[in-house]
Amino acid sequence: MISNGTNFGAVLAFVASLPSIASPHTGVGDSSGFLHGIGHPICGVDHTLAMVMVGVFAYQLGGRALWLVPTMFVLMMALGGALGVSGVSLPHAELVIALSVIVLGGIVALKVKAPVAIATGVVGSFAIFHGHVHGAEMPENASGFAYAAGFMIATALLHAAGIAVSYHIEKVSERYSRVVMQYTGGIAALAGFGFLTGVL
Repeated sequence: MISNGTNFGAVLAFVASLPSIASPHTGVGDSSGFLHGIGHPICGVDHTLAMVMVGVFAYQLGGRALWLVPTMFVLMMALGGALGVSGVSLPHAELVIALSVIVLGGIVALKVKAPVAIATGVVGSFAIFHGHVHGAEMPENASGFAYAAGFMIATALLHAAGIAVSYHIEKVSERYSRVVMQYTGGIAALAGFGFLTGVL
């Protein structure tokens, strides 16, 4: 488990370094774009829930999935973001995002033990739609690179939060952690239905 944590930490450190790589200048457009990028996933409850559930899912799978699943989400979300910025249409993106919350919440509640390849495929597919919405809603005066770096870092941090919360819940009470995770995933899935039906 230590090596997995180290790998995930290395990936997180790399993602955190993206603003300096992508934006060598520190103009107003860059800083504004970065702040908008950081805030976009956090301000949307549907995005936040999906990304935290990805972290919980990765923790439940353990092993290589602990860092592969979140990494795949971040990378595929960046691809979706590029499509959104480029004006490429992705039909029913909001519908798929609501479905992603339902599916990921259900996976967590049921503690589905999927192979890593399937797990990364599922989260990667959803990530494209999340990224597309982020990219399509990028402010006109924002730096694209800084904005992308912002929402990638915010996403990675939300994944890390899901992993950290799962770890601490298990450590506090291994006996009741399964029930807590069931309720957590169930609540997320119900929220997803709320997004899907327009109740939330």
